[in-house]
Amino acid sequence: MQRIPRMFEIIQLLRAADGPVLADDLSRQLEVSTRTVYRDISALQAMRIPIEGAAGIGYVMRRGYDLPPLNFDQDEVEALRVGLMMLARTGDSALQKAAARITAKIDALHDEESWLQVAPWGAPFDDPEMGCVSKADIREAIRSARKLRLTYRDEAGVETKRVIRPVGMIYHVECVLIAAWCELRGAFRHFRTERIWACDMLEDSFSDQAAALHALWLEQEGYGSGTSSTPEPPQG
Repeated sequence: MQRIPRMFEIIQLLRAADGPVLADDLSRQLEVSTRTVYRDISALQAMRIPIEGAAGIGYVMRRGYDLPPLNFDQDEVEALRVGLMMLARTGDSALQKAAARITAKIDALHDEESWLQVAPWGAPFDDPEMGCVSKADIREAIRSARKLRLTYRDEAGVETKRVIRPVGMIYHVECVLIAAWCELRGAFRHFRTERIWACDMLEDSFSDQAAALHALWLEQEGYGSGTSSTPEPPQG
């Protein structure tokens, strides 16, 4: 997370807290070092953000400090809450952490609604025993148009090694698929993330082809045309 968004997150976390928050706790939530938290808080205090406290004691946001409210009506707030809770079903731990941060911002401005719940069962979470394939890393490869080298096992347990050019991710209830141009098959394929046993991001970029591949995939699958089918992963 870049510094400006991270400093904004510190403000939000302190505003939502019931009492002093230790720098160690902030560092764990933001996934940065404690020293970085100290530097960010010092910078915020220098900008006259009313943060009080000290190292080892914890930090609090002085009452009365506020940010512009989120201008959502009640149905919109509840739609956001349901959508954010449903991210637990994606098995994407990075998206789930982001959802928790957004929920904290909503809770700071609106009453919590414990009666509104979503069952968390869905796609498997990032599994260390299966190579700890990070969905966040896959999304980064798509954004930056970087090739991935996969070790993939199909439904029958047949293992192949492939280099792919990822163009999209499809979140189903029970699984997450990577849509990619497969250099082994010379065609688009869909790969279930829980069947990926190793995944390395390569230095090779396909940025000059990314837009064309993405458009071709959308056309092939019918996304946006109202006739899209549900893609299934390859069997071998």
